[in-house]
Amino acid sequence: MLGSDVLLCFIFYSTLLVLKMYIIAIITGQVRLRKKAFANPEDAERHGGVQFCRTDPYVERCRRAHLNDMENIFPFLFLGAIYSMTGPSYAVARLHFLVFFLGRILHSVAYLLALKAPTRSFAYVIAQVPCVSMAIQIILEVASFA
Repeated sequence: MLGSDVLLCFIFYSTLLVLKMYIIAIITGQVRLRKKAFANPEDAERHGGVQFCRTDPYVERCRRAHLNDMENIFPFLFLGAIYSMTGPSYAVARLHFLVFFLGRILHSVAYLLALKAPTRSFAYVIAQVPCVSMAIQIILEVASFA
């Protein structure tokens, strides 16, 4: 009912990536609570007073990790869905999805744990390779219709 094996594989990795984004959001919230560093006065008031409406370097690191996920995972969801409809080889498609997934996992770990450079940059580039590849293949597939 859901379609091809490629689409099912895409759905699997996409769902894992969305769950990973939720986990990063939960981590950010938990760090806010632990550090008592709230973005909104009403939240600070609820947890000890308006003086806790402040920034914290580690909260900001978590928040940037989450924003970076949104900047990269949302385009992947579009590209992967369209790419899945172009009839790619299952093995090649699975490799694209797996490499992106692993790259994003490594990127988040490197961000949250402040791993030594260039770990995070390396993970970013690794995750972008399958996205660029899928984009090129999509364009080649549909260029004759433009």
